[in-house]
Amino acid sequence: MFAGVLFALSAGLMWGLIFVGPLLVPEYPGALQSVGRYVAFGLLALPLAWHARQRLRLLSRADWIEALKLTLVGNILYYTCLANAIQRTGAPVSTMIIGTLPVVISVTANLVYGHHDGRLSWRKLTPALVLIALGLVCVNAAELQSGAVAFDLWRYLSGIALALVAVACWTWYPLRNSRWLRENPDKKPATWATAQGLVTLPVALIAGLVVTANLALTQPAFALPFGPRPEVFIPLMLVIGLLCSWLGTLCWNEASQRLPTVLVGPLIVFEILAGLGYTFLLRQQWPPLMTLCGIVCLMAGVIYAMRIKPEPVIKPISSSS
Repeated sequence: MFAGVLFALSAGLMWGLIFVGPLLVPEYPGALQSVGRYVAFGLLALPLAWHARQRLRLLSRADWIEALKLTLVGNILYYTCLANAIQRTGAPVSTMIIGTLPVVISVTANLVYGHHDGRLSWRKLTPALVLIALGLVCVNAAELQSGAVAFDLWRYLSGIALALVAVACWTWYPLRNSRWLRENPDKKPATWATAQGLVTLPVALIAGLVVTANLALTQPAFALPFGPRPEVFIPLMLVIGLLCSWLGTLCWNEASQRLPTVLVGPLIVFEILAGLGYTFLLRQQWPPLMTLCGIVCLMAGVIYAMRIKPEPVIKPISSSS
């Protein structure tokens, strides 16, 4: 349990960088940043795949199909929807919607997978979920008070819809990924992270061609293929591809293989906390009091949830005559 929480914390610290990347290169469209990140992820996976080629050969055709599904939904679709939602609604509103993930994942896991790992008592889980939800409300209320978002109704509503799709994607991804790892304890989490990187590369390359062609038509002044600041963009994508995609996925896989599926959801909070921390470091300012209160509530909710022991699964006893 302790090792699983540490791995989840490490994944959250690295995934928090996702929210910093767009702030460092604001002139780059979200779709191009998404493609750049996952092309880098796929390229970094190639030497790792050569090193792990013996273990990768043990994966079945069904395993590779599962890896493709996970990367399409949890990587490409999620990050594309998130980036576009932020551009359409502004970061605070999208963050508020994405910030519901710990609660949504916990409830979904308890409903869908509780019969596998043992359910968490709703009576015991509810206070933790309330604390997490209260923390998220405080954090995002503080952000919303910092300024209004100029909006066009259709653009705003479509941004909210995209943020909700992103929530659905990242509710499905960690639960599905966790179940695969729990059902395949003989497979190394590092091998599974590398396999996802391999299947990501061709998908990201195809998406890159589409995005580049679209930019050439809609923004002819944009310097292609690497934009106006390639000396910043390329290293940033490599760092995010390594830390957020491969190493972050590896740490999350290690956590998922050690922890019950119903406990995975609250640990997504580490990503939100890391993202907040990096954002305020970038702003070079201390978070306001309401944000600090929200962070305390988030941490209290996670600690409370981790202290809940799943109720044992009761299997029917078959009687023999």
